Parts: sequence; structure tokens; C-alpha cells
Amino acid sequence: MHVTRRTVLAGTAAAAAITALPAGQGLARAAGTTAPAYRWRNAVIGGTGFVTGVLFHPAVRGLAYARTDIGGAYRWDDRAARWTPLTDHLGWDDWNLLGVEALAVDPAHPDRVYLALGTYAQSWAGNGAVLRSEDRGATWTRSDLAVKLGGNEDGRGAGERLLVDPRDSDTLWLGTRHDGLLRSTDRGATWAAVTGFPGTPSASGQGVTLLVAAGRVLYAGWGDSDGTTANLYRTADGGTWEAVPGRPAGASAKVPVRAAYDRHARELYVTYADAPGPNGQADGSVHKLATASGGWTDVTPVRPADGDTFGYGGVAVDARRPGTVVVSTNNRWSAVDTLYRTTDGGRTWTSLKDAAVLDVSETPFLAFGADAPKFGWWIQAVAVDPYDSKHVVFGTGATLYGTRDLKHWAPQIRGLEETSVRQLISPPTGPAHLISGLGDVGVMYHERLTASPSRGMATNPVFGTATGLAQAADRPSYVVRTGWGDHGNGAWSADGGRSWAPFAAQPALAKDAPGPIATNTDGSVLLWTFVHWDGTKYPAQRSTDNGATWSEVASFPKGATPLADPADPARFYAYDTDTGTLFASTDGGLTFTAGASGLPSGDSQFQLAAAPGRSGDLWLSTKWNGLYRSTDGGAGFTKLTSCWASYTLAFGKAADGAAYPAVYQVGSTEAITAVYRSDDGARTWARINDDRHQWGWIGATIAADPRIHGRVYIATNGRGIQYGEPVR
Repeated sequence: MHVTRRTVLAGTAAAAAITALPAGQGLARAAGTTAPAYRWRNAVIGGTGFVTGVLFHPAVRGLAYARTDIGGAYRWDDRAARWTPLTDHLGWDDWNLLGVEALAVDPAHPDRVYLALGTYAQSWAGNGAVLRSEDRGATWTRSDLAVKLGGNEDGRGAGERLLVDPRDSDTLWLGTRHDGLLRSTDRGATWAAVTGFPGTPSASGQGVTLLVAAGRVLYAGWGDSDGTTANLYRTADGGTWEAVPGRPAGASAKVPVRAAYDRHARELYVTYADAPGPNGQADGSVHKLATASGGWTDVTPVRPADGDTFGYGGVAVDARRPGTVVVSTNNRWSAVDTLYRTTDGGRTWTSLKDAAVLDVSETPFLAFGADAPKFGWWIQAVAVDPYDSKHVVFGTGATLYGTRDLKHWAPQIRGLEETSVRQLISPPTGPAHLISGLGDVGVMYHERLTASPSRGMATNPVFGTATGLAQAADRPSYVVRTGWGDHGNGAWSADGGRSWAPFAAQPALAKDAPGPIATNTDGSVLLWTFVHWDGTKYPAQRSTDNGATWSEVASFPKGATPLADPADPARFYAYDTDTGTLFASTDGGLTFTAGASGLPSGDSQFQLAAAPGRSGDLWLSTKWNGLYRSTDGGAGFTKLTSCWASYTLAFGKAADGAAYPAVYQVGSTEAITAVYRSDDGARTWARINDDRHQWGWIGATIAADPRIHGRVYIATNGRGIQYGEPVR
């Protein structure tokens, strides 16, 4: 199984992201202007995504790596006490590589690190890749695989599936979900299938769930057992694999999730569950194998009982103290997940949650609107610092907790941002320059960009994923939001998004199909649309009393995103992506009539934007179909020739002396899909991001600051909110 190779530099020049054109489509290019120098940073939130793996280097104090399911990999900088992102250089075409399936370090060569990348193993996703570095991730060499990996699929918290052979640093092993076990004998440059591996690959299974070395013997977990067949294999010579005899059986030991080796006691600890997780586990166990004698011992801390269902996930041994081990429960919702710690080889265990003191002041959203935060959930990543027995870290679905005394815990998450961003607003006035709508953690009001919002996620009600966010253009104190929530799906704010109140009423569709929302310039009219998770679209609902009552707008195109005119309170717009038709209302959203038609159609992600302070000045981003503009409220559109692709568009403060707002887009003027700025009304564009800062897929939305020329906010799908401003 051969692969191609190319070198990419995480800190300098990455391979260009080239968007493929449909057959027969040419490029309409305009000469770009000189790109200004930009500084890029994260708007700080702190985590918010699933940390699926953490690995301390066994031979270097303070060196650690973390992986996430959709947000790339990170290296821990112990001196600065923060994480450094390692995969931001991956560009538009490589979006599927932001999910990290596994990571590995070489104990004998501290500067070497390896990443197995691939977010989805489905037929529509690209193949995986392995990145290898000789300088701790500052630069990378890439090997493209002929198989798919699944860093954001079930079982993503298992592992590690990548291993440097302790007998030979040139040999690496990679466990896959659907293609068996792979081996490389040239440090990851090329890979071949291991033909003698006993596990039978399945197109829908988990495949290899973990790889671990116990001395010179390698062990591989197999996730496709039915509970009676073998699910743990080993090899002593790297060529002959066999099922491990005497292994535990039954539902509680069906899937080996993680394993760790106590080299002093010569014991291998394995956590098991009845499903790979992070969801769906109801039973589990912990067992240890005496590798010299072959004897197994059940050392499960607590068994699920009386509705308290859960599996076991993470496991880590203390390199300094034989018999000291930490394991985690997973998917335990009634009693809340915990870590159990033993100092006597599993004969007795202590729950670290019971005496834990949590301090989430650095990332207040972790309270999730409750009086106190949870100790953890989705705990499958656990690590013990090999140089400090009391330094334990564990990943959750939203953060990475750490302790230095086994009692006091706080997020150890600085620099690691994994939010999937859905909406962005940069208000024209007020303390905050940014309000964001996010996946899983609702809406946040960013008083500062350098600290997690002090109020945490918006409450009253608390949302999971936000679906809509809008501000009244002439009344910026009025903001509305919509999303998925258990206690209401819409809310409004009278203080610019600092505090919220639920709508007095909501349409019946809001609970199961909350979609985007718009408000006109003075906040007197709301338009809320509804799209079910299965894709079913419904008519919009209109309110003129701040959400106390709602009425259907039958003439609104079903499922379209409403857009308010920024200067005329009577005007609304909607683009019907099914038919390629612009609809407009001049009576405050009561009725809509068709305007321009024959425009690009067939993609629900086409976006309509309005230039601030101008009535009827509309811009339509239609992805690789190009960028269109209307100056007559959508009666007619003209296709711009300065770019050939446009995915999302925003307007910010005009440049000095310019008569038109600065225009920003994620799009393509030549071959590169990137972030561009125009100070001359889109006649010419300058690329403002660089090859070090690409962040995979960034086509959801962007926002530009109306008060600071040059500042733009980028929504990423797993690397949080990136914001850039010119180096002045």
C-alpha cells in the first residue's frame, strides 16, 4: 500500500489549498493587490470541544501533546503553560485532516512526533494522512494514505491507534477502522497492510481500537468482537500475531477502549466497555494482565448498577510509582463521570471526584448555566505526568482539566480552542466587539477577545447549538438568538447581548426545527425560519411584539435564511437556494415577492449579505458559482469578475479616504481559497491570511469590525474564532 509524500511547514509555507473547478468552468481573475501583513489570534473561549487524547512524552519533562476530534493537534508549552496549535497550516482542501485519529511520540527520539489525520471514514470523505515531524511539530512531512480514518466518529476517544515500535524507531504501526493494521518501516513515509493480522476488517466496524507496547511485546485491541470472540491480540516478533489467551469476556469487556503498561510491575491495564463510546456505553470493566505469567485479574473499581450505566474509558499509569493507576468512567450521566485512582495495583480505588474542588473561573461557560460545573463527561483521555505523580489531566467533551495535588482541578486549556462556530456579529457600539453563536455551547458575549467571556454562555434559556443570531441595525442594544435548547429556543436582549430573556411564546416548530432569525433595523419585526434536522423546510413565522405572538408568512420561501435591510425597517430579503430566486418584502415581512431569478441554485449554503447603511445593496455568495451584487434590492444581480468563488462575505469599517465599507470574504480570486479583503468595493482583493493560518474549512461565516478598519473575525469548524488585524 503505497502513499505519496510532500513536505509542509506548520510554521512557514504549507501546500496551497486548490479548489477544483467543475468541468468546463474557467477562471475569472482580477489582479490582486499587495497583501498586508496580518496578525492572527484566537478569540479566547477555552476548549469547548472533545479532547480525545493526551500524551506526555516519557523522556522529556513538561512535553505533552493533545488531539481533538475536529480541531487538530497541540503541543504543550510548559514554560508558558499553554498549548500551541500544530495543524493550522492545513488548508481548505484538507479540511478532513483536522480530525486527529491518533498521535504517537518516539521515546528514544524526543523531537519526533507523529499524527494520524482523518475526520471521517465515510465514502464522501477524503483519505487519511500521516504527518511526521523531527522538531516537535514546528515543521511536518506528510504521507497521504490510501485508507480513511475517523477522528470524529464513534470510538474517537479510544486508542492510541498509532505506535512507534519500541524495538526499532523506524517502524510504526497504525490501526485503522476498516482496513486492518498497517505498518511502516521508514518512519511513516510509506505504509503497507499487515497481512498476518488476525482481525477481519469490516466496512462498518471499529477495527483496531488501540496499540500499546508492553516491553518488547505489542498489543492491539480489536473493536469488532461480539463479546465472545478475540478482541485483544499480541506479537512478540512483529510478524506473528495471536489472540491473547484468558482474556475477559462478556458485554462488560466487549470493546477494549484504552490500555497502559506498568513497566515496574509488568502489568498491562485495559479498560473495556460494551460500545466504543463516547456515547452509547452502558457497561464496562477494567482488567489487568500480568504479562510475564499471562494471568488476568478483574480490577474494576465499580460496576454499573441500578440504572447507573456507564463504561470505562481512559487509563494511565504512574511512571514513578508501581501499582499506581488512574482510570475514568465514561458516558455516566446519572452519577456523573469520575476518575478512580489506585496505589495498590487495583485492589482498592478512590474516586477523585468525591474530594475534587473545581475552579472554572478561567472558562466560566463550563458552568453551563448551572450553579456548579460537572467534574467531567466523555472522559476517554487521561494522562499522568511521568515527572510529577500528582499532575493528572483528563479530557472531556468541552475542556481539559488538570490538577497538581489530586484535589484542586482547573481547566488546563489555554491556547486550545476547538469551537465549531456558526454565527458572528461585530456590534457598531457597546463594550463588546464580538457576539458569537456556536455549536454545542450556544451564544457568547465577548467583552474581551483575550479572555473567555465572563458571563459564560448565554442563559435564560441555555442553548446547546445556536442556529440564529441577529442585531437591529439602528438599535444595536436589541439582539435576538435562536437555537437548540430544552427550555426554550428563542431569546432577546435589551443590552446588546449581555443578558437575555426568553420569548414569551414560540411557534410549535421551534422545538424540533429552530432555524435562523432576523430583526429589522428598529427591532419591531422578527422573522424566524425553521429547518428540521432531517432537512424538512417550513414557512417563516413573524412577530411584531417581541416574540409574544407569531404568525405564518406563507409567501416566504420555505427554509430560506431571512435578511433584514440595514437601512429600511420595512424591507426584508430571502434567497431561495432551491430555485435560485431572490424574494423581497417591502411591508415589514408580511408578504414576499419574487425578484431576480435564474441565479445559482441547489446548495443551501449559498449566503446573502447586505452592505451596512445602504438600502437594497445586496451581495450573494454562491461558492464556486461566484459572487453576485444587486443595487436595487434584488430586482437584478450582476456577477463580479474579480473573483471566481465566494463562500461567505462581510463588511467592516472603510479604509481611510474610502467611500465604501471594506469587504471581506472567504473565496478564491485565483487558485487559493483563502481570506481576502477589498478596500475598493470588490474591484480588487488582497489575501490577508497566510499558509500558516488556514484552519481547514472556514466557509460558515465571517464578520468584520465596523469600528476598526482591517479587523475581521473568521468562523472555523473546530479551531474556534480566529481574528486578524493588520500589523501596524
